Amino acid sequence: MKESRYIFAIKEAMEEEMEKDENVFLIGEDVGLAGGSFGASRGLYDKFGPERVVDTPISELGFTSIAAGAACCGLRPIVEIMFMDFVTCAMDSIVNQIAKMRYMFGNQNTVPIVIRMPEGGGLNAGPQHSQCLEAWFAHVPGLKVVMPATPYDVKGLLKAAIRDDNPVIFIENKTLHAMKGQAAEAEEDVVLPLGRADIKREGKDVTVVTASRLVHESLKAAEILANEGIELEVIDLQTIQPWDRETVYSSIGKTHRLVVAHEAVKQFGFGAEIAASVAEELLDELDAPIMRVGAPFGPASYSLEKFYVPGAEDVVSAVKRTLERSF
Repeated sequence: MKESRYIFAIKEAMEEEMEKDENVFLIGEDVGLAGGSFGASRGLYDKFGPERVVDTPISELGFTSIAAGAACCGLRPIVEIMFMDFVTCAMDSIVNQIAKMRYMFGNQNTVPIVIRMPEGGGLNAGPQHSQCLEAWFAHVPGLKVVMPATPYDVKGLLKAAIRDDNPVIFIENKTLHAMKGQAAEAEEDVVLPLGRADIKREGKDVTVVTASRLVHESLKAAEILANEGIELEVIDLQTIQPWDRETVYSSIGKTHRLVVAHEAVKQFGFGAEIAASVAEELLDELDAPIMRVGAPFGPASYSLEKFYVPGAEDVVSAVKRTLERSF
């Protein structure tokens, strides 16, 4: 293990997989000579050359479609979308083609493509550069959706995504890029399974299910509430599609209360799916209504983003509301 920044752990995962498999290549805007808009591919162009680190014009639909064809022909492309907001330009390629190819061709071919994209607010990037759109992709059959929270997780999950024979939407919160933490060394070759949650903190009073940046906010909330004698169990989904029902349901069977937290707007987010599933399948285990934490239903305000994005205080409030209620 070593200390690494989240953004460098991403680079290490791509570099190690490119060294192992010559079919892996990176494509997107400014990924080559510039080293990526956030530095995730710095040095890879010099090491692997322009055929495997491909700079493209500003056309998300164009280079995502190229990657789709390459994946069907045996290559393993990693696509970088500069900001998640601009993936909207490539929705036809991703939703109508990439997600459905394996199904439409009767499983005769694989579609091993990873589409990486930074999301999230809090950096005053404005309403067109701060959105969290993961729920759109979690709603599409054929796509896996991954949202890592730590340097260790982002490296292990990205390696798993690159090796997966199905398309993976890989989402990185921009505010996590500078985060430092432990990450696996190259020789360890740690690959974390997709679809498995991680219990980041054990507790007995309330289950908090979350992902990405809100994992850290939920852990802060757990520290605050521990001073009041309230013990949170914080579950990091890591993969929101498919999500780890077994771990979540097991935790609810212990705490009997649930809070679901994400940065995206609360309405129709992945928290709604989890809440609905728990209500359908595990209602008898609940002692109180499920609470959700999410951003207000409106565009991110350029000058007020730090107030727009949910944080630890919102998780604390939701936990206290569910503890005050009972059926």
